Amino acid sequence: MKVISDPVRPAMNDIPEPGSTRCIDGQTRVHYEGYWIKTYPVPEDTPLARKRLIEALTRRLFNHTEHGLNIPGRRLDEARSAWESESDPGRKRVKGAMYAGALVNRATDIFTRLVDLQSTGVVVASNNDLMRECGRCLQEALSLTRLVLHRSGEEGIDELWGEPFRAFSIPLEDFYASRYLKIAQAMGDIDRIADAMVATFAQQPLFAGVGPIIREFAAAARIKTETLRTDPDIFDVWANLVTAGERLAGFAPRLVPSADAAADEADKRRASAGTHLLCNGRDLIFYITRARVAMPKSTREFEERCTTYAATGHIEMMPIPLPA
Repeated sequence: MKVISDPVRPAMNDIPEPGSTRCIDGQTRVHYEGYWIKTYPVPEDTPLARKRLIEALTRRLFNHTEHGLNIPGRRLDEARSAWESESDPGRKRVKGAMYAGALVNRATDIFTRLVDLQSTGVVVASNNDLMRECGRCLQEALSLTRLVLHRSGEEGIDELWGEPFRAFSIPLEDFYASRYLKIAQAMGDIDRIADAMVATFAQQPLFAGVGPIIREFAAAARIKTETLRTDPDIFDVWANLVTAGERLAGFAPRLVPSADAAADEADKRRASAGTHLLCNGRDLIFYITRARVAMPKSTREFEERCTTYAATGHIEMMPIPLPA
């Protein structure tokens, strides 16, 4: 099995400036938020490269949001009308999210066609009406992100909705630099969740030995967060993450029968709730890792659930996942 290096933190007396780069173990890495993140070559800033990036970001966006939002751009007027005419708050949220999806697809359609025209020699100025319409659609979609949930039913991921607009409006080099910062922030949330789980479970006899398993999973998640799917290492990286997650989800609490039936029953309830909480943490880390952006609200709420469990042995209800 190939050994993949974990994004490393610098010593406290060696904290570089954000955006600093170093070659570490033969790999160029950039520093943000306390992490040295693996870098990749920035493609040449051409209309074709920007088109491919926006198309990829659009696919990625719909891959991580609730189902039913990938409305074709040609149905934009229908989507807007359905949203504006809806009076029920719950249905209006969903229809607004669908309208946001149609806006993103309309913008992608426009930009794709403009790039196709450019490839035939047609000059398209940056102040072209269609270019402005493309930017307007992306901006309006971004304003509606509050209506959109993550596919899990957790908080929406506003950062994903902003990425197509940034890819449209700023130099590609700046766009990729901003991605490294977001990856670092995602790694920070992964470590916060892992820290909360270790602090909650590692000292409990019921969960003795779970600490290293949590740390192993978090390390695998950080590596996956910085690794592109086109990277040759992806086969080992993804396999390591999945198997580490399976080990965490499969951890069995150490239930030791005693002469006190009531105490044994209390231990069983605490073990069941704790196992459920561990799986919640694993799932949340998976969501962050796959999206490669932070989920601060969900992370904070998970930390609060850990605090509640440590104090009471009970857990609060988690969001019910949306239909798969």
